[in-house]
Amino acid sequence: MSYDEKTTGFPPEVEPAHSGNAVRHGSVSEDVLKHSHDADEAMKAFAGHTGEIIEIDEATNKRLLRIIDFNLIPIMCIVYGLNYLDKTTLSYASIMGLKKDVGLVGNDYQWLGSMFYFGYIAWEYPTNRLLQRLPIGKYSAACVIAWGLVLSCFAAVNSFAGAVAIRFMLGVCEAAVTPGFALITSQWYTRKEQGARTGIWFSFNGWAQIFGGLVAYGIAKGTANHQTSIAGWKIVFLLTGLLTVVVGIIFLFTVPDNQLNARWLSKEDRILALERIRINQQGVGNKHFKWYQVREALLDPITWAFFFYALIADIPNGGISNFFSQLITSFGYTAEQSLLYGTPGGAVEVITLIVGGWLGDRLGNRILVASFGMVASIIGMVLIVGLPLDNNKGRLGGYYMTQASAMPFVAFLSLISSNIAGYTKKTTVAAIYLIGYCIGNIIGPQTFRPKDAPRYVPAEIVIICCWAVCLGIMAFIYIWSRRQNTLKARLRAQPDYTKLENQEFLDLTDRENAEFVYSL
Repeated sequence: MSYDEKTTGFPPEVEPAHSGNAVRHGSVSEDVLKHSHDADEAMKAFAGHTGEIIEIDEATNKRLLRIIDFNLIPIMCIVYGLNYLDKTTLSYASIMGLKKDVGLVGNDYQWLGSMFYFGYIAWEYPTNRLLQRLPIGKYSAACVIAWGLVLSCFAAVNSFAGAVAIRFMLGVCEAAVTPGFALITSQWYTRKEQGARTGIWFSFNGWAQIFGGLVAYGIAKGTANHQTSIAGWKIVFLLTGLLTVVVGIIFLFTVPDNQLNARWLSKEDRILALERIRINQQGVGNKHFKWYQVREALLDPITWAFFFYALIADIPNGGISNFFSQLITSFGYTAEQSLLYGTPGGAVEVITLIVGGWLGDRLGNRILVASFGMVASIIGMVLIVGLPLDNNKGRLGGYYMTQASAMPFVAFLSLISSNIAGYTKKTTVAAIYLIGYCIGNIIGPQTFRPKDAPRYVPAEIVIICCWAVCLGIMAFIYIWSRRQNTLKARLRAQPDYTKLENQEFLDLTDRENAEFVYSL
């Protein structure tokens, strides 16, 4: 049988349950590795050579994992922390003179909060296609550098129109970061490792909140006590933007496009790094766009469950991330105190994401573990609404509890990495999930209406209702995934079932591949 060598080496659609022979694992020759330049070639390498199974003992696997973690996780954490810090600079600047200097009136500030996500949503699907088509490491680095430059330009803004343009372009530049990091995680880590790793790099949202709050507080105090040539809020944008550019350049030279061009792996370790993720049943990527996988993604109920979760859950996120400084001042604290007292919320997010990610992988149930974060967040918001106005500490404690709300969002982001197979389908589902995220974040700031200041009780009630609905969606995703695993087990148990050679690298979707087991 011969296939077009310009493709992955396999037909675009395969019925694994009814064709092929039992798999005999392939091995990769150094000659093929030498001439391989992208993920398609990596799959072709396995496809073109059969032989003995490449055995990876526990010690070797741990050694490889340490190397991969050391080279990928720190830079991903720093970039993702800056990704969150860039969004929240607007919140810090709002109480450092931005509104007066730029001439914001009425709902202008709310629209600035939402405008970032208009840019994000406009570019989300195109950027996912580019993540599939272009070298993922280089494209991601270019986006990081571009967003740093755009953010720095905010310091030159002197009108609402200019601020709108910068916020829109910032959303365009940052649209690649979350889906790109999810793809990189699925490319390098086994499914049992992905939940914890996603939790680690996403937790740097919390570290960014701690770092950003302290820096903003220091700048606010410094500019209040000492005259400066430029406003304090402009210093925040310049510092954050230029730091992002530097980190983006480091990212360019650190993060490879796949295992085959990782400078920090030997030739032998590149082969083993490919082999160790065979268990994922997903390969390492495919640059060819497949319409049938788009169709499957659009018809898959789990896609829309992810979408509506992201939309509904991020209505609260959009409001809180843009108004948390003003929310804390409503508890009776000063503007400067709100910068300082917001930092423990970041610590709560860090702890819940790291512990939740580790525990979810350890117990094999990310959804169940993440649900505790959602319940804690609901309780926290109820405390903010229900406690007496003079109970500032209790209401501030409620705010800290709401920072556990990121746990389910991160769990589902990691489940898109683990549970959606077929590269075109994966990028499509990731784009739809993040489009829901954008819509929610666009709606969120609009619930914090100026007439409801300073307490914003209607917005807080909306947040409670949204999170309650999200618990129901989480239950549906859990039940659906267990049901699909049961159906696949029955199919594999049929007497005539056979498995294709190197089925793991055929770029099959999760629905096509009977060997695919959904993580919970």
